[in-house]
Amino acid sequence: MTVAPSAPPTDTSLVRLLAGWLPRQRWFGGKDGPIHDLTIGTATELRTGDPALHHLILDVRQDDTTDHYQLLLGARRDLPEHLAPVVMGRLEGPEQGITGYVYDAAHDAELTRPLLGLMADERTVGPLTFRRAPGTGVRTDLDGVPIPGEQSNTSLIFGDAYICKLFRRLSPGVSPDLEVNLALSRRGCEHVPSVHGWIELEPGALGNPSSGTDSGGDEPVTLALLSEFLRTATDGWQLALTSVRDWFAQPAAPGTPAFTADDAGAAGGDFAAEAERLGAATAEVHRDLAVAFGVVQAPPENLRKIVFGMHEQLDQVSAAVPQLRPYAPAIRAVFDRVASEAAPLPFQRVHGDYHLGQVLRTDSGWTLLDFEGEPARTPAERRASAHPLRDVAGMLRSFEYAARFLLAREGDVPPQAAEALELRAQAWAERNRTAFCAGYAAAGGPDPAAHETLVRAFEFDKAVYEIRYEARNRPSWLPVPLRSLARLAG
Repeated sequence: MTVAPSAPPTDTSLVRLLAGWLPRQRWFGGKDGPIHDLTIGTATELRTGDPALHHLILDVRQDDTTDHYQLLLGARRDLPEHLAPVVMGRLEGPEQGITGYVYDAAHDAELTRPLLGLMADERTVGPLTFRRAPGTGVRTDLDGVPIPGEQSNTSLIFGDAYICKLFRRLSPGVSPDLEVNLALSRRGCEHVPSVHGWIELEPGALGNPSSGTDSGGDEPVTLALLSEFLRTATDGWQLALTSVRDWFAQPAAPGTPAFTADDAGAAGGDFAAEAERLGAATAEVHRDLAVAFGVVQAPPENLRKIVFGMHEQLDQVSAAVPQLRPYAPAIRAVFDRVASEAAPLPFQRVHGDYHLGQVLRTDSGWTLLDFEGEPARTPAERRASAHPLRDVAGMLRSFEYAARFLLAREGDVPPQAAEALELRAQAWAERNRTAFCAGYAAAGGPDPAAHETLVRAFEFDKAVYEIRYEARNRPSWLPVPLRSLARLAG
């Protein structure tokens, strides 16, 4: 069945349709300000006919910043009903060779299948090159369906074989996600999904010379990554929340005013064994990263520069989020102690944005995903070497998040009940933090207990980052990092 969307915008300008549609997308990073200029940086036709498939790079200027976004644009003479929610409007006359209804083609299974064929054949179309990983094959008989609810990127599931991540907001150069996954796949690492292919934009094609933006240098720009789809996998964040929910549901023992980590182990759905296995998997991935990319002995000055950056972020976030200010003195004291005790440390490639939402539990063990680094960091920062305990601190923060996430969603509760639930949250977090660190150290990672101050500084820095992120993007989540920070600051 084909229908016209109700009152669709009709225009002869594709740019005007895009400018009206783009700010409504979850993955658009500039929702807090108006678009001052939007131009089409590159336009590449990937399929002719009806429907047609076009690949666009959009250069979007907001104030003095120009960002680049990737769009698969579909064009149809008649619009199927299921595509009405993703339609931008209708072009009355041809523009860029496009006419008819235009829409986000990531939601059109008929137009996602050609991506596999292009990767299988390793085609080059205009500024785009479609790559197939050495020694692998790519099936071409599958349609891609987007995962609902994603925010910064769009991932397409192709049957039970592949997942293709389309990077929406583009960064210059090779994506750390592709770089790291390729290196680990070549090493035969069992804790990452195998890479099957990717799409890249030729060097120098990203950017608008008139805007003075970075063109990406001599490296191609990663547009998409095709990986093995782990059909039976379960998200680590959801597993942890289920465990917390079961623990909160346990009746308190009569006359027991508090809860301990041992109590959390007696609850249904105990997560500690999984946390320990996750710690071991993390150490094994760190070992493979060290072999693949090397280890450097960083002088004390490097750590002092990192601490200086921690202080800068704390100053900025404290100025913007008043709720953080009471904890700032305790945080600064830990930062200063790390700087004063700085010594040479081994630095290597790490995950960079490690938490329970970046891991999957499969039938064979834990798998690590999304080696892109923190979204707010620059491309250089995401690819920089760091101490592996930075990842450990990220996961420790994630256990704190999981323990208190359900509390934030409960809304107002009586003070006595809130105190009891907070004690339970502390007990769950403590038990799983301890198990994770034990598994990590037993598998050969640097023992977190032997680097207590450094781990605490990394935790504080991550907590400050979280508070800035939640205040900007998800204000309703802000109590989650603030509650755990109160405990961590002691």
